[in-house]
Amino acid sequence: MFGSLGAPELLIILAILVVLFGATRIGDIGKGIGRGIREFRREVKDGQQDDEARKEPAATGEDKKS
Repeated sequence: MFGSLGAPELLIILAILVVLFGATRIGDIGKGIGRGIREFRREVKDGQQDDEARKEPAATGEDKKS
């Protein structure tokens, strides 16, 4: 789909975005996207650690029956 976009096309799109939003607004949008990606990665990592913590007692084969 986007394989046919070359450097000139991308520069035109970037120029249109700068005209529409302004350079500072585009910077703010980029920062927001970066924060969102970092938060998403952190949550995924925490979720994986939680899953591993839940699996460890079952993996040892020990039952906690009293």
